[in-house]
Amino acid sequence: MANSINWFEIPSKNFDRACKFYSSILGGEVHVAEMGGDMKMGMLPNFSQGGGVGGHISSSPDSKPSNEGVMVYLNGGDDLQVILDKVEPAGGKVVMPKTKSPGGYMAIFTDTEGNRMALHNA
Repeated sequence: MANSINWFEIPSKNFDRACKFYSSILGGEVHVAEMGGDMKMGMLPNFSQGGGVGGHISSSPDSKPSNEGVMVYLNGGDDLQVILDKVEPAGGKVVMPKTKSPGGYMAIFTDTEGNRMALHNA
């Protein structure tokens, strides 16, 4: 098993707003898939080469954004500050600025939906 995680889901209250936020901060298109009924998925841009962990934004009656519980660390690329500088203009909030961590840097932010998320690079 190459990775402990192979997929993640980010819940949203306002699907279009969440897609716009992640498209803005990650600098790539969020591809929307209608799943039928009340469910939509917005596939996040996948910056990994040769496969890797991916994820999507979800919209369904069961989607409940949270700033508690498990925190997902997104790949922050070579310099986390490039993404962090886009968080607040896109409607999110930086909770912890770029901080040295073992093996690289990390930062924490909340998205437009109230989810606590993080960035990491190695």
